[in-house]
Amino acid sequence: MGKRILITGGTGLLGSAIIKLLSEQGYTIAVLSRRKEVRGIKSFYWDYTHGILNREAIEFADVIIHLAGENISGNRWTKKQRKKIIDSRVKTSELLYSMTEKATHKPHTIISASAIGYYGTLTTDRIFTEDEQAGNDFLASTVNSLEKRIDQFKKMDIRTVKLRIGVVLSKEGGALPKMLKPARLGLGAVIGNGKQYFPWIEISDLARMIQFVIEKPSDHDVFNAVAPEYINFRDFTKTIAKSLNKPLFLPKIPAFIMKLLLGEMSSILLYGSRVSSQRILNEGFEFDYARVEDVLNR
Repeated sequence: MGKRILITGGTGLLGSAIIKLLSEQGYTIAVLSRRKEVRGIKSFYWDYTHGILNREAIEFADVIIHLAGENISGNRWTKKQRKKIIDSRVKTSELLYSMTEKATHKPHTIISASAIGYYGTLTTDRIFTEDEQAGNDFLASTVNSLEKRIDQFKKMDIRTVKLRIGVVLSKEGGALPKMLKPARLGLGAVIGNGKQYFPWIEISDLARMIQFVIEKPSDHDVFNAVAPEYINFRDFTKTIAKSLNKPLFLPKIPAFIMKLLLGEMSSILLYGSRVSSQRILNEGFEFDYARVEDVLNR
């Protein structure tokens, strides 16, 4: 099995963790970037907004790891921002597909970052498995559109895998430091009613899961990339406060305040359901960080 990996979105927090792990495991890595050159790593230029992708990138790759996508929590979901969120996932996938069709050497596998937003932003007692239907809100329809584009690669006999990723926790960046900062000041607070579930995965576990999927073919083409722990936002916030030996005495932040501040984007904080990781566990994957305490106390 070839060991040349092409990564889209490879210069971000997750991409950097994957590059470090796979490089240590003997893989040869290249990234697709909108910069002409990326220091310290082999790179190929692309610009999905103009349909530009160096075909040599596809010819290089045995495996494509597709991480590209506008941060869904970066800005309010204006009409312009919605288009960025959709296009950065759907159009990048379409460009990869069209260039792969033309390539003489095609990758044997494409692994795409999907999201648990596929199931919809809602709070329910249901435990979502990979066999559930897509939800019908903005995030769900966006993720569903992405997955449909990735499934097109099957027409070329390319193995496709979608990882429906929860909130990625890393002390080096992303959501966790933003949550820890107010908690360290004794200003941690529960958002909404606190009953919404918070599916998460620690970043090194996610990187290892991607390597696991590359190296262990399966009959399944989609996995929930979440830790096995079911924890709601109230208990998650309390766990953070406890790990820092800080009180949690502020009142809950009402949902209407979050909606005023963030608009429709507030739904990703106010709602959440349990998402099962049983399928990847059944495949033999083992989490190093199965509980939030494991992440906070490492």
